[in-house]
Formats: sequence, structure tokens, C-alpha cells
Amino acid sequence: MKVLLSIKPEFAEKIFNGTKKFEFRKSIFKNQQIKTVVVYASSPVQKVIGEFEIEEIISEKPSKLWERTEKFAGITKAYFEEYFSIKDIAYAIKISKAKSFEEPLSLQNDYGINSPPQSFMYLK
Repeated sequence: MKVLLSIKPEFAEKIFNGTKKFEFRKSIFKNQQIKTVVVYASSPVQKVIGEFEIEEIISEKPSKLWERTEKFAGITKAYFEEYFSIKDIAYAIKISKAKSFEEPLSLQNDYGINSPPQSFMYLK
């Protein structure tokens, strides 16, 4: 099973060039069967640009999570701290086998989805 994640274009680019190996989330999907993330690059790109496999999902206190992920976080510590500022638990999806699509796909034409998810959406 797959999940569609909306990711800012600058972070999506870092995922596919290998400098960002963790995708951070304030909440995580409940379905444990999810093995693949389909990446929707949000505005201004607004296209599905690739996918990656989930190696593991880490949940920790934000300070501990930063210690474990900072080398390949792909974001600054300040951005991380602001993002998780009021959270007791933070999540990191460890990225494996990221591959970008040669031609970006359309949510509507290729997936039948009218609007991108705020955070994530399950795909069949």
C-alpha cells in the first residue's frame, strides 16, 4: 500500500538528490502496511514527482529525534525546532530507494484526485 505526501518542492528536491534522508511529520499515518510514499511537490510545482520506500518510521521527543537525524535532515535546526515547537513527539520517515519520475504526473489526470492532501492520503 502507498501513501501520498505533500512535500514542499525544495525538500522534495533534496530527497531525490540524496541530501535529505528523513521526512519529518507532526503526525503519522496509522496503517502499518504502508511501504511506499508517493511525493507530491506542492506549490508552485503541483505535480507528483517521484516516490520512495519507507525504511523505518522513528518517533521520539523532538530533541532526541534531531540528534538521530540531523546529518541527513535536509533542514536547519531552527526550522526543525519551529516545526515541532509545541509537540511532545516528532516523527521521521527514513527514506530508502528514492526515485524521481522522468515525467511528473498530474494528481487529477493520473490519480483521479482533485486536490492535494493537507498532510497525507492513502492510495490503493
